[in-house]
Amino acid sequence: MKDKARRKFLKQSIGLGAAGAALLARPISAAAYSRVLGANDRIRVALIGCGGMGRSDLRDFLKVKDVECVALCDVDDSQVAEGMKKIVEPTSQTPGLTTRDFRKVLDMKELEAVIVATPDHWHALPMVMACQAGKDVYVEKPLSVSIGEGRVMVDVARKHDRVVQMGTQQRSAPHYADAVDYVKSGKLGRVRLVRAWAYLDWKGETPVQPDAPVPAGVDYDMWLGPARKRPFNLNRFHFTFRWYWDYSGGLMTDWGAHMIDIANWAMGIKAPSSAVSIGGKFGYPNDAMETPDTQQVMWAFPGFSMIWEHALGVGRGPEAREHGVQFHGEQGVLVVERGGWEVYPETDRIDKPGRIYKSAGVPRRSASGDMHLLHVQNFIDCMRSRKRPNSDLEIGHNSMIACHLGNIAQRLGRQVKWDVEKEMIIGDKEAQSHVLREYRAPWKLVT
Repeated sequence: MKDKARRKFLKQSIGLGAAGAALLARPISAAAYSRVLGANDRIRVALIGCGGMGRSDLRDFLKVKDVECVALCDVDDSQVAEGMKKIVEPTSQTPGLTTRDFRKVLDMKELEAVIVATPDHWHALPMVMACQAGKDVYVEKPLSVSIGEGRVMVDVARKHDRVVQMGTQQRSAPHYADAVDYVKSGKLGRVRLVRAWAYLDWKGETPVQPDAPVPAGVDYDMWLGPARKRPFNLNRFHFTFRWYWDYSGGLMTDWGAHMIDIANWAMGIKAPSSAVSIGGKFGYPNDAMETPDTQQVMWAFPGFSMIWEHALGVGRGPEAREHGVQFHGEQGVLVVERGGWEVYPETDRIDKPGRIYKSAGVPRRSASGDMHLLHVQNFIDCMRSRKRPNSDLEIGHNSMIACHLGNIAQRLGRQVKWDVEKEMIIGDKEAQSHVLREYRAPWKLVT
């Protein structure tokens, strides 16, 4: 009954129905369901969203044996040209299709998988429609721009039995797995506090710019898609779109998607029961960004608290590191980031001046291997085996819940309480309205 109630709420909130299904839903053939890829079968992929991250994804896909790129799609012709020149042509491949409309990509019968590396507000629709068309999907982080979108994405992937991997490549990094295993072993003792952060000194001010004509070769209405219509502005376009609420959630969702995911993994949790947030535009109060350049969020979980911190324009976060996750146990403190992990022993007072160490700790263990390539390889392997990948869609969805709740609390300036099982905010209609945003016509999210 809980699942039915949740699905009913999602449909009512975004106006799903026959009209939307007629517009976007696509029939799926029996062959698409039944085909099992052999170990030596070629896998044909298409890239939807040819910006910097999409090109990086495709580069690693083409390093995997028997993977072929058959299509490139972007609403900006210059991005397609970059993808062709820098990624595809060096491999001597010739994609059969280049287009601005991802729906033409999904019509390709020979296609097995798509990479969705669009701006964040465009992650859900291509992923959902690809699953409906019988394709597997590698979708970039953050998974969605709202919790409700993420839930629809999970439900559709399960309905059509698709392999969907979120691009949180740390899930495939051996040193992250080792750190998580250490937390789970109990050697830290009872963990009371988890802290995650991202302090990016390379990202400074985004100067205000006036609205401008749409650049040649850009289908701007398609770029906006389900987001509200507004004039073109270069600040709201490539890369810097992530600092605007219409298209993303700022650093909270951009890097929070990575860091909170590790916290969830190690602590074996799905979502918090509440969130509070403070912060704002403290570093660059007069620049063009909407999302906070400085933010702290606190979430409640059974038996422990979790804290997020981020700041732009400065680089010394907790432990004097740009990013990381810290697990503070009674016997020791484990700190992990992309370069490696270590454990610092906790201390205990003794009768005379001084302290004693409760544990031996663990010297730094450095990262090894290319985590992004390993993540792509895991997705390809799971396409063949039909097993769930390391960063399965539902794992990605769960990691985004805390991020989105943190932003809802920040935007409303108050605590929000969350029903973990029903995936609904408790007793706050205004906050609940942020759980699933309305789409601009004619786009609809169809289950």
